[in-house]
Amino acid sequence: MNTVTQKITKALLAITVFIVLAGIVFTIGFGSAYVLTGSGVLPSLSGAAPTATHPPTFTPVPPTPTEDIFPTQVPTEAPTPTPAPTSTPLPIPTPANADEEAFQLFWEAWAIVQRDYYGELPDEREVTYAAIRGMLSALDDPFTTFIEPEEAAIRAEDDTGEYQGIGAYVDMDEDGKLVIVEPFEGSPAEAAGLQAGDRVIAVDGVSIIGMSLHEAISLVRGPAGSEVILLVEREGVAEPFEATVTRERFELEIVDVEMLEDGIGYIRLREFGSKASEKMEAGLEELLAQNPRGIVFDLRYNPGGWLDQALKVADLFLDDGVILTQRWKDGSEEVFRAHEGDIGEDVPLVVLVDRGSASASEIVAGALQDHGRAILIGENTFGKGAVQTVHTLSDGSQLIVTSAMWFTPNNQPIHGQGLTPDIEVPYPEELEPGEDPQLERAIEYFLTGE
Repeated sequence: MNTVTQKITKALLAITVFIVLAGIVFTIGFGSAYVLTGSGVLPSLSGAAPTATHPPTFTPVPPTPTEDIFPTQVPTEAPTPTPAPTSTPLPIPTPANADEEAFQLFWEAWAIVQRDYYGELPDEREVTYAAIRGMLSALDDPFTTFIEPEEAAIRAEDDTGEYQGIGAYVDMDEDGKLVIVEPFEGSPAEAAGLQAGDRVIAVDGVSIIGMSLHEAISLVRGPAGSEVILLVEREGVAEPFEATVTRERFELEIVDVEMLEDGIGYIRLREFGSKASEKMEAGLEELLAQNPRGIVFDLRYNPGGWLDQALKVADLFLDDGVILTQRWKDGSEEVFRAHEGDIGEDVPLVVLVDRGSASASEIVAGALQDHGRAILIGENTFGKGAVQTVHTLSDGSQLIVTSAMWFTPNNQPIHGQGLTPDIEVPYPEELEPGEDPQLERAIEYFLTGE
């Protein structure tokens, strides 16, 4: 065999060996792949991470009170040409249930407002409060309400029976002006010359027109000894004038007591504050010491107050029996009863009511009427017989929620219908000074028995 032939034979032998070895390696690799994957497809050798078949879900967690509950706005640089907004939806976490899905819509809308709104956005607190009020408005219940911290503080101060201010009953008129309803006798308001009917339009140079009643009151009130300057309008005076008033600490006078002619006692309760029963008992003792023919108990324009005080005031005149039934939506109920031994259980009694008598006033008047303990004279009452539970939130604001309904001893609902007086006496729109036809009718009842 020549040299050329030998070289060709060696080359062919090497190629044959290579092909055989390659086949063995391929067979081993394929078999491993089949064992590992269950198919004849080789495992991927790329370094890419595997793609999940289903994206993970995310359950939104409500923020704690110390966290920001709205996304922080990202400041932009100087204006530069930007492409027009697209309809591409913002990435929204997948809700875990139907309730979260409904609320997710709010966050989706707010994110779009933050991104696209041309004007200045309100601060996070203002938006939060507006969202709460919007939620409550869907309940269609005017008594389930949200109270901001400033107003809640004023209400809490009033409930103590004391406050620091100018010493006057006030209200807000339809033009957004603070009306002086009545200055307290001997008060700084009276000393400064303020009169019933005066309208305050500014406090310390700040206009209050358009403010809520409690916002305006918060400006008028202040530490005892400090001064406040009121800009006042008065009928018959051409220009507004300033009145400087030095604030004092006051105890709210919620009970008025007077002995009328013909030996008839008169006691008025303005509201059911935290000391209502205590002050009512003191007033009754003063009248009973004068041995009255009977007592006129005036609950007109009394908006109500604390339930426990209503029960105690009613108990002053009742010796036994049900005062009130409180019923929850699940049908469960609590019955409140009177106990004998109070000072007003035997004195003849007439109760004056009107369309401003509400809530706790209706509890007392309804109990006395159903037990035949008193005659009601005046007008149909307001009809507010819903129980509100007050929840104080983390920032001092309050959520007031209707949680139950009240029923009189005869199981008559108060809410929505009120109480009908035994003797109806409408209050005229116009009266001469000193006239009071409802009180006059009560006196007549005591004198004639009818």
